[in-house]
Amino acid sequence: MAKRVQDDVVIPFAVEPLAVRGRVVRLGDSLSAILARHDYPDAVARIVGEAVALTVLLGSSLKFDGRLQLQAKTDGPIDMIVVDFDTPNSIRAYARFDKDAIAALGSGPIATPLLIGKGILGLTIDQGSDMNRYQGIVALDNTGFEEAAQEYFKQSEQLPTCVRLAVAEFFTEGRRCYRAGGLLLQYLPSSSEQTRLAAPDDEDNELWDEARALTNTTTDIELVDPDLASEDLLYRLFHERGVRAFAPEPLHEACTCSEDRVLSMLKSFSAAERAGLPNEDGSIDVTCEFCSRQYRFTAEDLGPMG
Repeated sequence: MAKRVQDDVVIPFAVEPLAVRGRVVRLGDSLSAILARHDYPDAVARIVGEAVALTVLLGSSLKFDGRLQLQAKTDGPIDMIVVDFDTPNSIRAYARFDKDAIAALGSGPIATPLLIGKGILGLTIDQGSDMNRYQGIVALDNTGFEEAAQEYFKQSEQLPTCVRLAVAEFFTEGRRCYRAGGLLLQYLPSSSEQTRLAAPDDEDNELWDEARALTNTTTDIELVDPDLASEDLLYRLFHERGVRAFAPEPLHEACTCSEDRVLSMLKSFSAAERAGLPNEDGSIDVTCEFCSRQYRFTAEDLGPMG
């Protein structure tokens, strides 16, 4: 699969005649790096890819230094997914799953409800220790991340929102890789007339109906097509109305773990929490769930209990 378009970027855009703004994301090497560290089965890799693409679409809109975390907890074979987006452009992710339950579903395409079942999707915005955290929660009721995100915005911000997500597997030089694409569109009226014509719950929402209908014509193949640039996709969708694409914002995969951070976490544990951690030689091993990096500490590293 040739790579002719720019991956690992998010592009904001606006279609002013329809009073909508949005973002389109393409992920390539960054997503492959995240998934390769854990060697996920294909079904798990695809769901994680969707979660990463959605988190980037949401987190890239933040206008301050901080973090947006997406966390899904479910009763399905994939019972937890966590994705962190650290502003302005850093992403990391991991999933927890039942290997046997995934294998029992077979090797062909698996519907998302079978993989994640029912649960909750939480979105947490953290602006640092000096600011309060904001958390929104929406149910995962045998639905995918597209539907959950749209319901989240309907409940929390009352913004009409349309989300499209897609993930594709491919092989290059004998190595399994992934690409993901995502498109998020939101109605943001800028005048009283537009508000009158297109209130969020208005069934005669002419502007939003048109914008959403155009967005929903996007196919999975278009979202991950290595020969279709994001700008060309936007033009294909909205050229009759006039679409303005802004400068691409680069993305990269990176984990924020470090020896100092892990050690600080261990030192914060109570005596009871520390009791079951040491190996036979008294050392403590910690593996970062995001990047799989391993750390080893001695009792002297932790020091006496406070």
